Amino acid sequence: MEALRQVFNAMSTYKIVRFFQDHPKQIIETGLTLERVQDHCSDPESSSNKCTSVDGQARTKKRGPWFDGWYKE
Repeated sequence: MEALRQVFNAMSTYKIVRFFQDHPKQIIETGLTLERVQDHCSDPESSSNKCTSVDGQARTKKRGPWFDGWYKE
């Protein structure tokens, strides 16, 4: 069963979606592996409450709280 799950996951692609509290969600990137979306979403720069970058802080100031999540395509 685990081998079948690994094959299925290897064939699947995922997209990163940015969710805002008071604005429509935004598709950030598509066609990614599960490992890539999980790495991205575990980065502190993928949410407004932990990001320290100038771009992330400007986004928060302009649009309010946000975070990145992912969906299977």
